[in-house]
Amino acid sequence: MIEKVFITSNNTATFVCPQCGNVTTANVAKFAAIDKRITVKARCNCGHHFTVSLEKRRQYRKATDLPGNYYHQRNNGDVDKGIMRVVDVSSTGLKLKLNVERQFNVGDRLRVEFHLDDKRRTFFDKQVIVRNVRQNLVGTAFAPGEAEDPNLGFYLMS
Repeated sequence: MIEKVFITSNNTATFVCPQCGNVTTANVAKFAAIDKRITVKARCNCGHHFTVSLEKRRQYRKATDLPGNYYHQRNNGDVDKGIMRVVDVSSTGLKLKLNVERQFNVGDRLRVEFHLDDKRRTFFDKQVIVRNVRQNLVGTAFAPGEAEDPNLGFYLMS
């Protein structure tokens, strides 16, 4: 299995050897400007060779499959609502998979409700802003003030 390694803002990446657990930080600036998936082979001091995928996202995204509902307030006052699944979560936003394709515009606000799959089944009722739409997949960012939630931070660390 190929592990993901995140490129930091100062163009370094931290590699962990799956064989011995040795941790090494390396400069990966030569890969930071490449716009496609980057896979590199690494060699640990213990002699073990392993493959990693360099990830350029600013924030870690946790893959999920959480059912929920969304509500979209339209300009004419109507509310469009539907069923969704949260397919990934980060500290800055969510990726949603809608049950049917909808016509959202970048900048539209949605209210989303769902339960985390943690021990307490923590309930989330958040405002998000649409950042991109691809068929029935909607990338969102938390509205100002919505991301500061300790439950979300604990969830992402688990």
